[in-house]
Amino acid sequence: MVDVKIIDVSPRDGLQNDPRLIPTNEKERLVKLLLQAGVRAVEVTSFVHPQKVPQMADASNVLRALTPFGELEAIALIPNLKGYERAKEHLLTEVNWVSSATETFNQKNIGQAIDENFNQFESLVTQAGKDGIKTCFSIAVSFGCPYEVEVSEEQVLNLVKRAKDAGADRIGIADTIGIATPDQVERLMKRVLEIAGETPVAIHLHDTRGLGSANAYSAYQAGVRIFETAVSGIGGCPFAPGAAGNLATEDLVYLFHRMNIDTGLDFEKLLEAADYAARLSSKNPLGRIRHLERKK
Repeated sequence: MVDVKIIDVSPRDGLQNDPRLIPTNEKERLVKLLLQAGVRAVEVTSFVHPQKVPQMADASNVLRALTPFGELEAIALIPNLKGYERAKEHLLTEVNWVSSATETFNQKNIGQAIDENFNQFESLVTQAGKDGIKTCFSIAVSFGCPYEVEVSEEQVLNLVKRAKDAGADRIGIADTIGIATPDQVERLMKRVLEIAGETPVAIHLHDTRGLGSANAYSAYQAGVRIFETAVSGIGGCPFAPGAAGNLATEDLVYLFHRMNIDTGLDFEKLLEAADYAARLSSKNPLGRIRHLERKK
């Protein structure tokens, strides 16, 4: 049994904002490299409107290509019930339903009010349960919003309670624009975990201001044991101005391994996946471990 679980989101969050349309077979190769490194849970793609996020227009093709990989816990992001209708046609372990802690970001991101979106999520939980697919309710901009700036903890905690009561199988807390500080992370995540109870909680961190690893450590200290990261630190949100890449999977794994915290991952093979992800991305990768290696 590993001490922490890593969910790599590089095929989705890492690539969704890239201006170069990346071929399906290259996305498939990235997932395969992650599997070889021991990563089992991968957010493979998202079922969003192809005009809003063209990079994810091949979502069905990517999942069809990956169907033979039996060890994969395939996760797909969905913003609404229309997205779920497309997603459920594939062999998925989980769908990640993303809402927001602020009304403005929710409108910019998915074009719905928070309550309207949550009503749909409640319907999703029932349907997904019948289909044998787990649900995660993720809360974007939990630590700060590019439009409303400040986000109160109570806004986030209210959504956590609602998600738990609705029957979510997992709850995600996202620092979408990478603005959180370690003290803020530890304080909020302790409260989130208390409300969530037996429902697993993940944290999704962006490394915009270089605090990703520090924030991850604070989350670990608070009791979080599931982390969403992206190899090579690639990524960004098309609806979050100024957001940079995700916390690099290899940087977090390096930190945990140095602390004798077992991730179950092969670090050297993870670096191979990170190098490949960096080549796919048109953006500057934020991963520090490989940056140091390249400079030698």
